[in-house]
Amino acid sequence: MISEGRTSKNVCVIGAGPSGLVAARELRKEGHGVVVLEQNHDIGGQWLYHPNVEDQDPLGKCPILKVHSSIYASLRVISPRETMGFMDFPFRVREGRDSRRFPGHKEVLMYLRDFCEWFGLQDMIRFNTRVDYVGMLNHEECNDDGLKWTVKSIKKKKAGYDDDDQKVVVEELFDAVVVATGHYSQPRLPTIKGMEAWKRKQIHSHVYRVPEPFRNEVVVVVGNSYSGQDISIELVPVAKDVHLSVKDLKIAEGLAKIISKHCNFYLHPQIESLQEDGRVAFVDGSLIFADSIIYCTGYSYSFPFLDTKGIVSVDDNRVGPLYEHTFPPKLAPSLSFVGIPRKIIGFPFFESQAKWVAQLLSGKRKLPSQEEMTKSIKDFYNSRDVAGIPKHYTHEIGEFEYCDRYADYMEFPHLEEWRKVLCRSAVKNSYANLETYRDSYSDDYEMLQVAHQTPHFTQLGDHAIPL
Repeated sequence: MISEGRTSKNVCVIGAGPSGLVAARELRKEGHGVVVLEQNHDIGGQWLYHPNVEDQDPLGKCPILKVHSSIYASLRVISPRETMGFMDFPFRVREGRDSRRFPGHKEVLMYLRDFCEWFGLQDMIRFNTRVDYVGMLNHEECNDDGLKWTVKSIKKKKAGYDDDDQKVVVEELFDAVVVATGHYSQPRLPTIKGMEAWKRKQIHSHVYRVPEPFRNEVVVVVGNSYSGQDISIELVPVAKDVHLSVKDLKIAEGLAKIISKHCNFYLHPQIESLQEDGRVAFVDGSLIFADSIIYCTGYSYSFPFLDTKGIVSVDDNRVGPLYEHTFPPKLAPSLSFVGIPRKIIGFPFFESQAKWVAQLLSGKRKLPSQEEMTKSIKDFYNSRDVAGIPKHYTHEIGEFEYCDRYADYMEFPHLEEWRKVLCRSAVKNSYANLETYRDSYSDDYEMLQVAHQTPHFTQLGDHAIPL
């Protein structure tokens, strides 16, 4: 729905990762005043690698984590770079940098730095500034248009210093807040009998960085998502034995191939219990003694700074209620979330979210009524229940059609067909050839040629961005 009137808002964006950066760009493009608060010393969010995690809670149970990034040293992206770029800023190969189609994490950070520099976003960002509190000002007296937000932040005078006398507390008032804090930081842990009593080393993959600390150990890796697979495979040449515990023993062909090649790589069902002496019992009755357990069991959404008087909550990893995973009906559009959905081509989707938020705040577009949004959310929840999808998978999208429908709200371009084809091909290849899919992709050659001739890759010209 389009409106003719335009207004400018004073907006706080929390986080300078991919979703926060593109939100800041779109907000400024729409004429808003923007302040981005970033707790780290640099942009990148999850892609800003932190090698030093020795002083971190190994299971990440603390609600406020000192280290945001969960990236390990060897991580490479699981989607081809061609598919990852923002719609108007291709993720092209740069001279002297990682030129692989599935580059390492540093190359993604460099791409985000390129994006930040190209669009001149740096001056909007306050680094080393952690958001401590976000709450509504006199919310009982305000309607949606008059709602204001109090934001309290803590800025370090010097990066790396945690002394109270090296911190400055700042309280400000904003017309709107965009939460763009990512979704791969707060560890999600399983509930296992004896977990609290087990005396040996237990960590969540959030603090895993390199395999060397596990040399000659018997290691149990819980979970076979991408991180579970990557970490297990990386540990095999270093550890004495690697035992991968999974929910379903019907694993993908690619993983099965790798396990069959190694005499110290074992597959197990879920863990039944842990014993103080180091025993790990599995539900099939098998038993091993282990030195370490690494939980690759995913992440939970967490907003410890956000006070909405119970209007927005996280219940079994469902952030809600959110209209289209973005807007709480009672507080929209003054409060929004960019970057909640998973299992999508992230950067372009975050861009579409950011554009919608910016246009709603300026008055260029309007949301449906609160009642209509609430009904839409209930219908969505019901559809997931009928399909048997657990609540904690609420924000896992896994379909291009949803991204295209979402784009229609603000007349954003649909995902290009080549982007969809290359993404599907990578997923299919990873299932069949887990060990080699990032470096062997001959089936994609023709579609790659098509992609590189499209406006997405030619729009900025050969010399628009330094190579």
